[in-house]
Amino acid sequence: MRQPRVTPDNHKFWRDPELPFIEARSVQDGRRVCYDKHSHPHFSIGAITGGHSSYLNQRSWQSVGTGSLVLMNPEEVHACNPISDQPWSYLMFYLDLDWLGCQQQEAGLGNEFRPFDMTASRDPLLHSLLRQLYRTLVDNSQDALARQVACHTFGHQLLQRLTPAHWDDNPPPRLQRAAELMQDEYANALSLQQLSAMAELSPSHFVRAFNRHYGMTPHAYLLNQRIRRARILLQRGQSLADVALASGFADQAHFQRQFKRLVAATPGQYRAQMADVHGA
Repeated sequence: MRQPRVTPDNHKFWRDPELPFIEARSVQDGRRVCYDKHSHPHFSIGAITGGHSSYLNQRSWQSVGTGSLVLMNPEEVHACNPISDQPWSYLMFYLDLDWLGCQQQEAGLGNEFRPFDMTASRDPLLHSLLRQLYRTLVDNSQDALARQVACHTFGHQLLQRLTPAHWDDNPPPRLQRAAELMQDEYANALSLQQLSAMAELSPSHFVRAFNRHYGMTPHAYLLNQRIRRARILLQRGQSLADVALASGFADQAHFQRQFKRLVAATPGQYRAQMADVHGA
């Protein structure tokens, strides 16, 4: 495994085929890395390592600074962005739900992943462990066993120090059906009439209800699903044109704009770094 390649704006992705349940990102100058509201299918946790930034999670906004942790459950709409061009830096980790759910099950917390009830933390131990985990993962002198142990050690501490939440705010099944349609048919042109009919609601009622439960409009949700798929295809080294088409974008320019909005990196940057990892 080679070191992640640093881009001109000092941010880099890390991924190792031997550890498919975790992906990491390091940003040294967050002033040039800006996000629109988005969500992930996995659990995300980040450590602010320098400066301050704004942090939105669902409808809650706060300022977070050095020593802070930010936590995003799957499907929670969020964004972190610079404050008035102030410098800030951070590490971000994305954890597979099956893997994290197994950790919870072994800890006696249920048979599947349960979301955490915190969106931010100032826990100095977790912050230190997260930074240590990143150093271990990107250290070429560490073998696969050392990195695996580091991941499991961090997962154990994460569960010990954060209280899992109960399932208390699931969207109605009719909204879930519309969301599942967008998850399955992300590459197709879906109409508001089609989606609202799936939810058995009028178009205007559907838009309001969907935004209330998912934190974004149906259109933003569909774009988010397309970008998720695009990341998978880019990790496989597919061409930008093929990825744009397979992900449901009308042209490569539109794909480039939407990808940069939600990932804060161009598709080419992301693919190059993922290919660099796989080629190691």
